[in-house]
Amino acid sequence: MELKSLIRDITDFPQPGILFRDITTLIGNPQGLRHTIDLLDEKCRSANLIPDYIVGMESRGFIFATPLAYQLNAGFVPIRKPGKLPAPVYSVSYDLEYGTDSLEIHQDAIAPQSKVLIVDDLLATGGTAQATVELLHKIEAQIIGCAFAIELIALKGREKLPNIPIISLIEY
Repeated sequence: MELKSLIRDITDFPQPGILFRDITTLIGNPQGLRHTIDLLDEKCRSANLIPDYIVGMESRGFIFATPLAYQLNAGFVPIRKPGKLPAPVYSVSYDLEYGTDSLEIHQDAIAPQSKVLIVDDLLATGGTAQATVELLHKIEAQIIGCAFAIELIALKGREKLPNIPIISLIEY
């Protein structure tokens, strides 16, 4: 199955000059969604990226991280926007392709030295993934890799994740 054919391009979203890769058409297709999760599972297993926990970033990261955690028999931990988690949190601010934002994780979400895989829909500039790495360092997690459905190669997000194995299914 050609996953790229299930992704819709939206020009000038969320602001002029941005080409948005819309995954709603991919995840709305039952076979496309299943194939995406199965491919992520297969690539993680073949790279020996078997975590204790998978973290997914709000909100689209949840879509891929949760079923992948199920497939890999790992726990799922949400990385949320500020004010969404009820217990004490660690917080990190970061730059986006078109602005700034912040992310939070419960301080007790993951036991120190647990193996963690970061999962999100898209690797662009790497700001969100880098902020997630910073959060995981605060709780002393062992980051074993990152997995993305899409990677925008020209934006060089990998450069913000040195020495971390990266899996991406679709490259633009």
